[in-house]
Amino acid sequence: MSRKSKRPFRPAGKVSRLTFTEEERSDPILEKPLKKAEKAADKLEKAQAKVPKIKSLATERTFDAKTGKAKVRLYFEETDKPKPPSKLSHAVKTIPQRELLNKIHKEIRESEQDNVGVEAAHKTEQGIEFGAGRVLSAYRSHKLRPYRQLAKAEKQTVKAEVNYLYHKSLRDNPDSMTNPISRWQQKQAIKKQYIANRYGKGAKTAHQAAKNTKVAVQKTASAAEKITQFLVRNKKGILIALGIGAVIMFLISAVSSCSIMLEGGFQSVVGTSYTSEDEDIVAVDEDYEALERALQERIDNIESQYSGYDEYQYHLDEIGHNPFTLASYLTAKLQVYKRSEVQAELRALFDQQYTLTVREEVQVRYRTETRTDTWTDEDGNTHSDTYTVEVPYDYYILHVTLKNKDISILAESHLTDEQHKMFGVYMETQGNKPYLFEGNIYAPNKGEYTDYDIPPDALTDPDFAALIKEAEKYLGYPYVWGGSSPSTSFDCSGFVSWVLNQSGVYPMSRTTAQGIFNQAAKIPPNEARPGDIIFFTGTYASSGAVSHVGIYVGNGMMIHCGNPIQYASVTTPYWIEHFYAYGRLN
Repeated sequence: MSRKSKRPFRPAGKVSRLTFTEEERSDPILEKPLKKAEKAADKLEKAQAKVPKIKSLATERTFDAKTGKAKVRLYFEETDKPKPPSKLSHAVKTIPQRELLNKIHKEIRESEQDNVGVEAAHKTEQGIEFGAGRVLSAYRSHKLRPYRQLAKAEKQTVKAEVNYLYHKSLRDNPDSMTNPISRWQQKQAIKKQYIANRYGKGAKTAHQAAKNTKVAVQKTASAAEKITQFLVRNKKGILIALGIGAVIMFLISAVSSCSIMLEGGFQSVVGTSYTSEDEDIVAVDEDYEALERALQERIDNIESQYSGYDEYQYHLDEIGHNPFTLASYLTAKLQVYKRSEVQAELRALFDQQYTLTVREEVQVRYRTETRTDTWTDEDGNTHSDTYTVEVPYDYYILHVTLKNKDISILAESHLTDEQHKMFGVYMETQGNKPYLFEGNIYAPNKGEYTDYDIPPDALTDPDFAALIKEAEKYLGYPYVWGGSSPSTSFDCSGFVSWVLNQSGVYPMSRTTAQGIFNQAAKIPPNEARPGDIIFFTGTYASSGAVSHVGIYVGNGMMIHCGNPIQYASVTTPYWIEHFYAYGRLN
């Protein structure tokens, strides 16, 4: 039986809880975890109040300054009633009696086989004993209920407050949480620090624990970076459990004040490599791409399938996936998979990633019609009057909406905690098989990115300087399908839309690469200047001609969301092949 450390029983009195400043309460990033922490603390206080209380005699010693004498006062102090024995401890205490009764019952059964009356009486006796046991068990369960509720509420409070501290540290230290391993380690360090301050020797308040979170984050960040570098250096090899575990434990333990033990199954990681055969991994990804092509074909044929509408409006997320995300997800969930065995899983995942809806809207519109009235006067002359009228009619619009919920987002809810930890590791190491999808611009490269020094004269343009200042904040951020903010990371159009809007250069709402192109004036390549938008086509099966977008920075360079966000030359064979146009937003 595994041993788990038990937290000390909380004494009667006010529950220790986090306190929040007005600035923290008004921060939208912290709003959700803050509310959960407060709700959990409220439940804990209610559970605390329901624990039975006893009054015990206590003494209070005071000193009278006038007489110079000490006085002792007796009073009754209300404290929590000690927790009664659990059903388990009661069972342990009664084992000798139950063993004896069982032995006696066995002997009686052996001797009563030929006496039906005796057997019936004995069964009645056993039934009475069983009923009495059920009554006692129910009584003990009732007595223990407030203590169970308190323990549950306390567990939920710890979870909610640790989650708040984690999100606060993520907000305050975004650069230290650049990969899944780092984030997981730092959350564990925050939890360890929190538990130590809440329950440790000379326990501090929960609010004091929050002050130590930043230190824990900074220290674990260094260890995580060392781990990542080790994995990158050994990306070609098959990393076995003992070696990986030893390295990780050594590096983490080097940070003495916040060293942590890897929990659960993660402690026995077999390795960081994809365990399936290369041909199966590649073939499964091709099968997934086939599903995506079929989806794109379905969208392309919408107007023929749903004919007769006055207007078709498309609200489409991009179709595509990161091949390493798919391989990491399947490996974390299934460990080893064959192409022939995983088709049902692929279909289910695909149906959850993509949601295509078709909705009809009918609007009442008006058109101008010219009408002529003919009439004859009393003299027999014929006259015509021509006039216009506004005539109502039904205008039919078909809305086609496609939502792409990235596989990495699905992993959070579809994988167990241990599987999700492994998913993060596989994403970080690319399963030690980066060669599987070489040349895929959306494949993660562990945060490494190409930098570029913008010529100073180009930065004299205030609009371009503002664009670059905002864009460079996110260098190294990973490519995430549908991502549109720093909290989710970005895809190509989400990145450009965000930079344009946040820099104040152009009020761009979230849209696709095609949507950005539709708002720009097309310009010849020889007239392109820093700050213009560069568009590409055919980088994936997009619904429009434009499939990728970046910000041109001059000298044949752009900053764009590949994977990760980085500078890139637009004169490479790949980008020359897929070049579509330059555009300028005014």
